[in-house]
Amino acid sequence: MAYETLSFHVSDGVARLALNRPNAANAFNTRICRDLFDAAIACDERDDIRAVVLTGEGSMFSAGGDLKFFAAQSDTLGVTLKEITGLLHAAIGRMAHMDAPVVGAINGMAAGAGFSLAAACDYAIAAKSARFTLAYTAAGLSPDGSSTWFLPRLIGLRRARELMLTNRMLSADEALDMNIIDRVVADEALEDEAMALAKQFAEGPTRAYGATKRLLQETWTSGLEVQMDRETRSISDLTRTADAHEGISAFIVKRKPDFKGE
Repeated sequence: MAYETLSFHVSDGVARLALNRPNAANAFNTRICRDLFDAAIACDERDDIRAVVLTGEGSMFSAGGDLKFFAAQSDTLGVTLKEITGLLHAAIGRMAHMDAPVVGAINGMAAGAGFSLAAACDYAIAAKSARFTLAYTAAGLSPDGSSTWFLPRLIGLRRARELMLTNRMLSADEALDMNIIDRVVADEALEDEAMALAKQFAEGPTRAYGATKRLLQETWTSGLEVQMDRETRSISDLTRTADAHEGISAFIVKRKPDFKGE
């Protein structure tokens, strides 16, 4: 599939989805948010996509909102931001709820909505040189891109608030120590490490991954009994999948399972 502001390629069950406005720091305007939303739907709908690598082309993951584009909107900026955030949030929602795990490969700077998008990935690997800052209040704005939902859950309310109010710059190692990301690798190894993990996910029980993602999202709004009931219904539903039968059979005879994502 071809997009104006994204690179999109599928191979061996893995979709490589890259923000592709390198001359504009992969910043978010209306076009890139619409492309990201369309690509997220494709990743959710296509049976040949069982994992996603999300990264940025060039030297930067994303600088966040395109402030030059914002400034050009003049009195219609509020309307434009409702459209941009609506599309971006819909894309993040699709990726959060779909079965395929999303592996973030965070290169260079992740600022503003770039930081938010990195935090929303199911598993995030950062290059050693990567840097993270929220930066919203520095422009007189408040956070978007799901960061006020994901960050308090990842690092706690107090730390999330501190990062949002101070716009402190974090190194990749600091982001790892704060549980914003999962792993730090050498710059030259980032793409290979992310693709290797995504291929591992692509060979796994895709529907079980999706059920697990959704159960974890629901736990923050559920009481114990409600969440345990959801667990019961989820694991029971999965027994009707081919992968569950394959996984159980393989475990019994001590062989590697051959999951099909079905």
